[in-house]
Amino acid sequence: MQKLTPQGQNFVNDLAHRYNLSTDTVIYMIGTVNNGGGSMAQFSSPELGGSGQWMRGGMTMVGDMFNYGLKNTVDNLCTEISNALSSMQIFPSVPAGTRGSNQWWPTNLGSPFSSGSQNNIRYAIFPNRLAVELNGEVTVYDTLDNNISGVSQQQGGDTSLTFNSQYGTIRVSTLPIVSGKTDVVLAPQTNFAEPAPQTFATPTVQEVVKVNTQPTDVSHTIIDLIEKLARLHEAGVLSDIEFNTKKTELLNRL
Repeated sequence: MQKLTPQGQNFVNDLAHRYNLSTDTVIYMIGTVNNGGGSMAQFSSPELGGSGQWMRGGMTMVGDMFNYGLKNTVDNLCTEISNALSSMQIFPSVPAGTRGSNQWWPTNLGSPFSSGSQNNIRYAIFPNRLAVELNGEVTVYDTLDNNISGVSQQQGGDTSLTFNSQYGTIRVSTLPIVSGKTDVVLAPQTNFAEPAPQTFATPTVQEVVKVNTQPTDVSHTIIDLIEKLARLHEAGVLSDIEFNTKKTELLNRL
């Protein structure tokens, strides 16, 4: 069970008594609101009608969509939790850059210009870096020349994490890994806040020819990219001229 400060334990007991909930459910909801930065929560709790979502000052969704009493309960509970997170120490302090900390990413990355969470993941976007936390494991990616405007979970048959950039929708798994685990694959979830696209657009030539500029990886990466270009050429995505031009450009980098 999540450790609490004495003040946090008193707060949990009070909420459990007033909302007629178990302390485990209250602690769980505090965690979901905390992971949502105090402004949103995605949860799955039998005592609160199953799966649902809360967003501060706007939207509350519960499994029984016409149960307005339950909606009010969730909204009031999460609002109280959000206010408490900004005014009291509910959880013991955790060093920055460690599991359980609000600043869960490696400290050398500094402050992100955008961060968020959905389902069981958290993400933070930095200049040339994307940090993703899944079940307490943090992976840092090199974003290359992508200007990331949003991160989402792919639905349907493909459950990988994706992001939006000037090149369209791209799998996070295609980015070079700087540190952490080698892959981030998520179990299917329903993301109420930002439904992810069902399909991927055909990759552009620019996406295919991105090269990781680390010196030790250049030759291997170029060979892989030429193979990808060849497959696109065989599929009719690239013309003979486009294929030969890009292949020549890549070979000149060796």
